[in-house]
Formats: sequence, C-alpha cells, structure tokens
Amino acid sequence: MKVLIVGGVAGGASAACRLRRLSEDAQIVLFEKGKYISYANCGLPYYIGGTIKDKDRLLVTKPETLRSRFNIDVRVENEVVSINRDKKTVTVVNHADGSRYEESYDKLILSPGGNPKRPMLPGIDLPGIFTLRTVPDTFRIDEYIKEHGSKSAVVVGAGFIGVEMAENLKERGLDVTIVEFLPQAVSNLDPEMAAILHRHLRENGIRLMFGTGVKGFEQKERLCVRLSDENELPADLVILSIGVAPDSSLVKDAGLPLGIRDSIRVDDTFQTGDPDIYAVGDAIDVKQFITGEETLLALAGPANRQGRAAGENVLGKRIQKDEGVIGSAILKVFGLTAASTGLNEKQLKEKKLPYLKTYVHPSDHATYYPNSTQLSMKLLFAPDGKIYGAQAVGAAGSDKRIDVIATAIRLGGTVYDLEKLELCYAPPYSSAKDPVNMLGFTAANMLRGDVKPFYAEDTDGLDRSKVTLLDVRTPEETATGMLDGAVNIPVDELRNRLSELPKDKPVYAYCAVGLRGYVASRILTQHGFDVYNLSGGMKTWRDVHDKPSAPSPTDCVGIKKNCEPVKPAPPSAPEKTIEVDACGLQCPGPIMKTAQAVKAASEGETLCIRATDPGFVSDIGVWCERTGNRLLGSERKGTVYEVRVQKGAPVPAAPASAPAAGGNDKSIIVFSGDLDRAIASLIIANGAASMGRKVTMFFTFWGLNVLRRNNRVGVQKNLIEKMFGAMMPRGTQKLSLSRMNMLGIGPKMIRGVMKRKHVSSLEELLQSAMDSGVRIVACQMSMDIMGIRKEELIDGVEVAGVATFLGAAEQSDTNLFI
Repeated sequence: MKVLIVGGVAGGASAACRLRRLSEDAQIVLFEKGKYISYANCGLPYYIGGTIKDKDRLLVTKPETLRSRFNIDVRVENEVVSINRDKKTVTVVNHADGSRYEESYDKLILSPGGNPKRPMLPGIDLPGIFTLRTVPDTFRIDEYIKEHGSKSAVVVGAGFIGVEMAENLKERGLDVTIVEFLPQAVSNLDPEMAAILHRHLRENGIRLMFGTGVKGFEQKERLCVRLSDENELPADLVILSIGVAPDSSLVKDAGLPLGIRDSIRVDDTFQTGDPDIYAVGDAIDVKQFITGEETLLALAGPANRQGRAAGENVLGKRIQKDEGVIGSAILKVFGLTAASTGLNEKQLKEKKLPYLKTYVHPSDHATYYPNSTQLSMKLLFAPDGKIYGAQAVGAAGSDKRIDVIATAIRLGGTVYDLEKLELCYAPPYSSAKDPVNMLGFTAANMLRGDVKPFYAEDTDGLDRSKVTLLDVRTPEETATGMLDGAVNIPVDELRNRLSELPKDKPVYAYCAVGLRGYVASRILTQHGFDVYNLSGGMKTWRDVHDKPSAPSPTDCVGIKKNCEPVKPAPPSAPEKTIEVDACGLQCPGPIMKTAQAVKAASEGETLCIRATDPGFVSDIGVWCERTGNRLLGSERKGTVYEVRVQKGAPVPAAPASAPAAGGNDKSIIVFSGDLDRAIASLIIANGAASMGRKVTMFFTFWGLNVLRRNNRVGVQKNLIEKMFGAMMPRGTQKLSLSRMNMLGIGPKMIRGVMKRKHVSSLEELLQSAMDSGVRIVACQMSMDIMGIRKEELIDGVEVAGVATFLGAAEQSDTNLFI
C-alpha cells in the first residue's frame, strides 16, 4: 500500500509514525511545503520572549529522523497543489527547483492545518505587521525587533496566541497594548473568570483595549493602527492574532464536501467524502463530545490523536472511531495559569441548555505548608448532575484540576463522582479535600437541596425592601466594603442573634468565598428561614462587577465598596518592623491576621504583611482608611504581595508657631461638563501649578465627562448605566458650551479662535496640568451613580472619595467650585 501524507507537524507526522509502527510494508511519503516537518507551534511565542533561547529546541522531529528511524520518504519544500481523484494522484511543486510532478497513491491523508486570518484592511501589508503560525514567522518577528530596535507593540486579538505574545513581548522589554473587539480576553473563559486575567495583565504593564476593532494601518513617523473609534495607536510592531481559518483549498478544488466555516468534512473515522482520502488536524470539522454538534478546534492534542487514528484506519484492519472533542485548553499569563474544559456558560446559554453553576476559591495545597496560593474555580453542570464544563485560574494547580474534570467528562461522570474521587494528597500538593472534591461537594449540595444558590449578577435585582441581605463575615472584613443594604451578623454569632432577622423575608447570605455563607444557610434553614447563599462569595461578586479592570479606589461618604489601596503615603521612620506571614491564607485570612497583628503592635510600629491573595491588596487600603492606620506601600514579588502598614500614624500636625503646611495649595471642584468652564478651571490650575502650588482638581457629576476617553471602552453595564453613557458626552471632543452652543457650532468656533490665538486646547491644558503634577481626582460616588467605570477614564486619573478632596481643601487657601 502506498500512502501519501500532505502536511507534517502534529497531525501528519503522527499519522506517518503510527502507520509505520503498524506496517513495515507500507510505502509512506510525507510532503511538507515548508522547511520544517515537525515543530513546536505552541512554543513559538516563548522563543520571541527569550524563555526558549535555542532555535533548535523548536524543532521536535527532523526529516533525517523520520527517514532513518521510520523509513519514511520525507519531502520538505514540496507542496501538494491539487488532488486528481480519478487518477488517484496528486500534483506537487518542488519549491527548491520550481519543478512540478505527479505522485500516485492508494490512500491519501491530508493534514493541511489552518491559515492565520489576515483581513484585507488598508495598510495590512506594511512592514512591521506580522502573524505567528510557523517557525519562519517566529524568526521574522525576532529579526525585525532586533533590526529596528522595536520598543512598542500592538497585539490585535486577545485569544491564546495574542495573550501569549503580549506576555512575551513585554518580557522582551516592549510596551504592549492588546486591542480586542470582544469585551474580554480569552473567550473560552467566562467573563468573571477572565476578569482575574485582566487585572493580572494590567499589573504586569499590559494595556487592554476591549470592545475596539481595527480599521486599518498607516505609515507615518511610526506605524499607526487605526481603530474603530477613529483613534490611532502608534507602534513599532503589530501582531495579528485574530484566529485561524481551515486550509481546505485542496479538498474544495477536488470537489469533496466541506463542513462548517469551510472546514474539511470527515466522518468518525476521519474519512472524507472519498473513501481513499482521510483528513486530520486544524482543517477538519469535529464533533463536540457533550452536545454532538459540529465544531472546529485548532489544538495540538486532538490533532495528534486524530493523526494516530487515521494512520491506523487507512490500513483497514482495526478502525478507530472518534468520539468527539471536549476542548480542554490551558494558558500561562505571567504568574497565573488559566485552564478550561468543556462548555462555558456563554455556550450553554446560546444552546439553551438548562444548567447550574458553582464557584469555589480554595488553596492549591494545604495552607499550613509554605507558598500555597488561591485557585478560583467554576463548575457548570446539568440538573441531573452531568458535568458540562469547568474553568480554573490561579498561580498553581489549575492544570491538574481541570485535567481531572476533563477525564470525568470523557468518562460520563457527574458531580456526584467528583465528590467521591480519591485523589493524591500530601501537604505540598493538595488538601485532604481536593479543590475538585470541593466543586463536587458544592454542586451536589445544590442538587440535593441542602443549599439554594444565588449569584453575583443577581444582587442588583434584589429588592432590599423584600429581602434580607446578610453579610456573615467578621467586622474586620466588612471594613473592606459590604453590599448595599446588607446587615452584618458574623456566622459565629448567628445562632444567638436569630431574633434580629425577620422570618417573613427570604435571606440572601454571603461571605468572602461562599463557605461561611453555606454554614449560615444551613443554620438558618433549620430554624425555619428561606435562605440563599452567594456562590463564590464576595470574591466572585467582585470579579463579576469590577471587570475588566481592578477594583475601584476608596469609598465616598458612606458608600460601602470594595476598594484599591490608597496612594502610598511617604513613609516615616518606624521604630520597629513586624513581619506578618499571611501567605496561603484566603480572604478573610490576610485581613484578619493583619488586624490581629496591628492590635498587638504599638502606635508607630510598621508591619510588613506578605500575602498570596490578590484581593488583599485591594482590601488593605480601605481597611487602613477606616481603622485609622496608614498604608505605606504595596509591591508584588512573583506570586507574593508585600504590603507595609504603620499603626495609628496620622500625618503630624504642624506646630502652632509654624504656618499651616501647604496653606497656599489650591483645590478646585469641577462640577460642570461644559467646554468653556472646563477650559477656565484648567487655565487656573495650570497657572497655580506654574507658581509652584499644589493643585487638586476634584471632578464630580457632569465634570466627569471631561475625564472620559473619547473612544468607547467595552465594559459591562446595566440598562440605566448604558442610557446615562449614551446621553452624556464621551470625552473632551464632545463637550458643549454653557452659552451659545448653537447645536455644536459654538464649540467648534471657540476651538478655532483658541487655535488662531495660540491658546492651548482643552486637551493640551489637561495634559499640561497632569505633567505639572496637578492631582486629577474623579469622584467615586458620582461614577457609581452615573455608571462610569474607571477604565473609561483617561490615564493618570485618581479615583477617590470626598474625604480625599476635603483633605486637600484643608491645606488650601483657595477653594473653587466650577
């Protein structure tokens, strides 16, 4: 039997080797149009980032190996350009010498792979615009960066390759911006899980622009990316990472049937419409294991297995049938790992499948063993317990947990099986109740009726007059923010305070991650209450509501809210530093341990707290604000967050004989969103700054529009917030005049006059103020009311509450309200 295989890498090379292992008699010819027969596609970004330093490490198998070890006729730089089905031959072009020839076959296996999408946009062929799919692509990008000294890059697309390229370009020292048309990165994750990655990407200096498309490219002084919002991004390098399309041209020209999105249609033995032609890899349509529907899946693992099966099936002795793909995938993002398997919630909604979900946030191994870190996990399942899918994000342990669940899905397992799994345990590796068991426990509790869940997206719709929202965390934890309208009864006090809760209203209980909320639910249920528990607790609530940016800063006049640390204050000389190890503790552990350590410390002593819970960095700033302590600074070192806090150390008052510190500072409230008033306020601010004065500008209500980006930013909002956003001017370019606006003609006239008179524009005045050290502050309360998110504001804006302004006002001799 003579078997021709078109294409190497995962599918083709696997088919060739399997075929040879099963048959010494078969004549096997492997065609590859490029120079490399088998290489590490998934490792290409890491060569560009410098993690993989040796080019040869990218080459998995060389042609000589296949020739000598497997007796395979390997022909590199030989491209099959057509299939002649009636003659059972293929036409081949030898790119080394330009010759053409025909080769006959008994069986043909196609593994053409996919082509990176490169839309026909204006300027798409300009130098510096690349896709990444092959080894030569990798070397071209690497050489371009070296030759041109590239300092900045725009990555178009936030899928797996896009995010990996962004990380590796950043590791190489480039400034990186990701532009993504969707409202999130890594679409196989649900938005609240992807939000964890968004924060981590920003922590590592990656700029994210969601809800933004690309219209084209221009070459000016630098390469410019023209965006769908009419803005431009200058860059030295552009990476297009917007997906791959199946390369089905050979099959299409041969008259064989195609599958979804022009893929190659195959049956469960990988046979095409021609019984002598098989196809595998990224170019074929496959069956989704859970739903049985056709889908595409461009992953190396399935391609390898498909090649192995096709190599066996062409012999006709033992037939390997494909049962479908689950879609297990994993991604490294700096210090985090994101993994998923099966269907996500978006897909379940699209397919209208009934489902339930549960969230857990356990540690990757026993918390008493050093360096444990938090895992965030989500499980989706049917009302009968069938597992639909799972997702996990964390610094360690995501991979093996999702692998276990993928195995359970493949074997038809249910959430009840996850409860019973006997998994390896020792303190350095796991806990006696593994995170996979915990997902099974919480899901089974729901199905058995032991607990009724509610979810983070439900909280806004709860009528506070008809329900009791119960926070069962400790008072120390509530200092970091509570849900609006909630009452606080710590779970350990609940049995003695049942009389404080009305029985005629359902109780919606919540805690930090869901565990104490579950305990509270069981207590209350057995005392006759109708109770629901917030799955995933405040941790998931923040991921849902604060996406895709980090949590917002300090609260504003009684608004209880999750917050970022305040801007670090200059440290004073401490008498003593107390080391506090909160690594491995989940929320509320780090805050509780900090509270205990501060209580034991003397006034003025400094505490250095180390924690692995990313949420601790957000919580500690607000906790310090509300407890009268002072945040000196925070720093991330790998997976550990180091925070310095000084106990009870307010800024000392100036001596009575001395003038008030900063008594000639200036503070300005910008309430108006009118163009002329904004210009006036910034002229005053720039003038004061030029005289060496400290200036704080507090933008509130309509004044916030001055600080909005001109381009639309993809963020999740409810209906009212969307209406507010649509009715308000977006950014300085859309502001109207307080008088003589004349349907928008007035602003254009005054801008023209200012330009002719050489008066700086509003945008220039704003940038000049920032460059001069003017403190630009956006009112958090006003942002909440008007539905404006932090990521909608221009860079350099501090988000804070009225206390921040009042603190500045007390040091000012001039306070203006504009």
